[in-house]
Amino acid sequence: MVEVVGLRKDFGERQAVRGIDFRIHAGECVGLLGPNGAGKTTTIHVLLGLVRKTAGEVRVFGMPVPSRLRHIKLRTGVTPQADNLDPDLTVLENLLTYAAYFDVPARTARGRAEELLDFFALDGYRDEIIQHLSGGQRRRLLLARALINAPDLVILDEPTIGLDPQARHLIWDRLDALRARGTPMLLTSHYMEEVERLSSRVLIMDHGRIVARGEPRQMVRDLLGQEVVEVTGTEAELDGLLAAIAPCDVTTERLPGRLFVFTRAACPELEARIRPMKHWVRRPAGLEDLFIHLTGRTLRETA
Repeated sequence: MVEVVGLRKDFGERQAVRGIDFRIHAGECVGLLGPNGAGKTTTIHVLLGLVRKTAGEVRVFGMPVPSRLRHIKLRTGVTPQADNLDPDLTVLENLLTYAAYFDVPARTARGRAEELLDFFALDGYRDEIIQHLSGGQRRRLLLARALINAPDLVILDEPTIGLDPQARHLIWDRLDALRARGTPMLLTSHYMEEVERLSSRVLIMDHGRIVARGEPRQMVRDLLGQEVVEVTGTEAELDGLLAAIAPCDVTTERLPGRLFVFTRAACPELEARIRPMKHWVRRPAGLEDLFIHLTGRTLRETA
């Protein structure tokens, strides 16, 4: 459905995307992760024709971008991060007006709108204006709008940003159902639980390059470990712990007064050393651990 080969995008002397390759196949959800400035937004903008690539090849549905962009857009649904619903129209009118942009016949558009309102639990709000909707209802409407043209590919940019857990889980359930129907999706999100739940494959970008890719749980196990032990102690205690676990198959990350130990197999030395210590926590390693391990803990302000 999507094929990207050697994609590069330069903004003057700054290289936003540095020769990346990836594919999205029918029926899968691919999560695209990265800190601010990693290049993921630029990559999506190239796919959507909002930014022209500097080099490389991009094909969607087998058609080249940007020369066949009009045909590609007719078959693509996009949920933007920003809320750009028309505030002067009702919920139903937002869907019908958007359908007209894709030349969907009026009768077909109304039928699809009715189905989508039911699918996203918005049926009781069809005649409400946008200002009367909650944040969760507006996000669900943005998703419904993205599907009004019956797209062959859906691009989701932070689909549950700012929502409470109940609204987020409802949207996850609906996206799960879409995936089960075979709708391919490209998902960007800063909610690692969301990406881990919805994505069949994950791409992690940093500084314009893809630094890791794979099935989320398997990627965490292969690159980091199965469990993480977070230990807080004095620098002398942490020095001793590091020395003790040197024979073990572990990955470590050290911060002032803290040590993260990611284990791939049993480590008796670790068990013996942490038992008398006062402050330590053991938990399964997750996608967020891997993301931070690969891209760092420093806050970035670049958009």
